[in-house]
Amino acid sequence: MAVVDETCAADVVVHGITESTGIDDYKRFIGPVYDAFPDKHAILDDMIVEGDKVAIRFTETGTHKGAYMGFSPTYRKVTIRGVEIDRVAGGRFVEIWSAVDTLGFVQQLGSMPTPGKESGGIDPRRQGSGKPGDRTLISLENK
Repeated sequence: MAVVDETCAADVVVHGITESTGIDDYKRFIGPVYDAFPDKHAILDDMIVEGDKVAIRFTETGTHKGAYMGFSPTYRKVTIRGVEIDRVAGGRFVEIWSAVDTLGFVQQLGSMPTPGKESGGIDPRRQGSGKPGDRTLISLENK
C-alpha cells in the first residue's frame, strides 16, 4: 500500500466499480484485492499522457487465494483487462476513472458460464453448497 501513499493525493477521488473519496477509503477498497490475489501483477499495455490526464490500458493477473466480493477462493489464475483515465496534479493522482472486464473476471472464477465453452462441471443454476470443491459462486435461479 506504500505505492498508493506515494502516488495518490490524500483527497483522491475514485470512480469505477466503487466510488471512493480519500486515500484511506481507496486503500480500504483495494486492500481486499491484494488479500484475495496475493500474487497480483499489473502490466501497463498502453499509456497516453495529455495535459493533466493519463490514459492507461492494463492487464492484471493473479491467483484467487482468498475471499473477495462474496466469492470463496477458487485457486484459479485469472487475467483481467481494463482501462483507466487518471487526472494528475502536483505529481499525484487526484482523480481516477477505472473500467474493468468484470464479466470476464467472474467467468474465469467459474461463477458464470462462458458462451461457447464448457463450464467445467459447474452448474450456475444451482446454489453452492459451500463445501470444498463446490465452485458454484452465485445462483441464477429465480426464487
